[in-house]
Amino acid sequence: MGKSIAIFIASLLVLTLMAFTTIYGFDAGVFNIPNAAQGIRQGIDLRGGSYITFEAQVPDDIDENQLKNDIQAAQSVLRKRLDSLGYSEATVQIAGNNRRLRVEIPDIDKPEEAVQQLGKTAALEFRDADGNVVLTGKDINKAIAAYEAIETSRREYHIKLQLKSDAVAKFAEATKKAAGRTAEEKNYIAITLDNEVISQPSVESKYSSDGINSEEVSITFGTDIRYTDAGRKEATETANLINSGRLPFELKDVELRAVGPTLGEKALETSLLAGIIGLLLVILFMIAYYRLPGVAAALALMFYALLMVILLSAFKINLSLPGIAGIILTVGMAVDANVIIFERVKEELRSGKTLRASIDSGFKRAFTAIFDSNLTTLIAAVVLYFFGTGPISGFAITLGIGVILSMFTVLVVSRFLLYQLVGMKIKSLKAYGA
Repeated sequence: MGKSIAIFIASLLVLTLMAFTTIYGFDAGVFNIPNAAQGIRQGIDLRGGSYITFEAQVPDDIDENQLKNDIQAAQSVLRKRLDSLGYSEATVQIAGNNRRLRVEIPDIDKPEEAVQQLGKTAALEFRDADGNVVLTGKDINKAIAAYEAIETSRREYHIKLQLKSDAVAKFAEATKKAAGRTAEEKNYIAITLDNEVISQPSVESKYSSDGINSEEVSITFGTDIRYTDAGRKEATETANLINSGRLPFELKDVELRAVGPTLGEKALETSLLAGIIGLLLVILFMIAYYRLPGVAAALALMFYALLMVILLSAFKINLSLPGIAGIILTVGMAVDANVIIFERVKEELRSGKTLRASIDSGFKRAFTAIFDSNLTTLIAAVVLYFFGTGPISGFAITLGIGVILSMFTVLVVSRFLLYQLVGMKIKSLKAYGA
């Protein structure tokens, strides 16, 4: 039993070291662990950053429906470029009656360089396996994500690519050449955006005689996704990216503004200090009221906090004030779950059951209430993540991770520690708050 406790304490020390190096870094010659600049990222409200507003240069008589589709395509390509530049925590929002795109980039040092990368016209190219450019964005009318039957009666997700009339002959020649090759010989036409491959469809051998000689071309997907929601998502995203390469307008930066952290330079340190003080007060209350179970809950909360820091760093999650609020909220949920369990255990002890039986019954009777409350919170976090933007998504991410971690620490770590206490022959009811 003592061996199990020793292993747990050693695990806690290892997690503490990992969390410490995540935040502060470590450099000792051979060993070099980077600091939080490459791990936990601070949001624009904590760190500051830049606001960039792009405006589409369009004629006044442009079709509004077409403009809406085009600006959504431009939003997709800006999002893709931000990810490739490492600004995964940035946001891109449509504003100004579908004529403007507002970009918020936390912790950016050179906004002018980002403007040059983001505002350039998307370079769409179709290339054969030898790297030759077959078509460009100027040869494309539009791409549409479709759900209909192609060669069989079963409907499937695919892309309908509409070529300009003067591009048909060039495409037919290229596909004829590709269809004459085997898969090992690379029988594909790659679609690239800013020199990055976004799709690489193969050309079927039946087109080896004449090629694809039509103004409308179907791009299909593998049988594993063409009939599923994954195929719908793939078709929509790829069609948007293709359309972004043939946008009939340019994006001009009309506003470039650097902003300081809205919550003050020491906002993160202050928030962390407040969180630590609150956590210590909760731990003191749990120990004073529940005695040994309170100690187990305190160790489980420490386990939770260290795991949260490590996961935030490992997944490079952008941490903003709403994100910190999500973490604190789940700490409260973890404490609440422990209180429910310990009160159940005390009731069982008062009824005359043995200590181990009381712990078993306490966890069993409290599980449904804990699981239901955490599940509903997790569902809310998922909805906020998929339908929210910016700070709302950040809150949803930390809330979802925190709910899962709190469930684990309460139902696994706290239970493990309580059983270790029983195994150490500590059987006084007063020691368990009863």
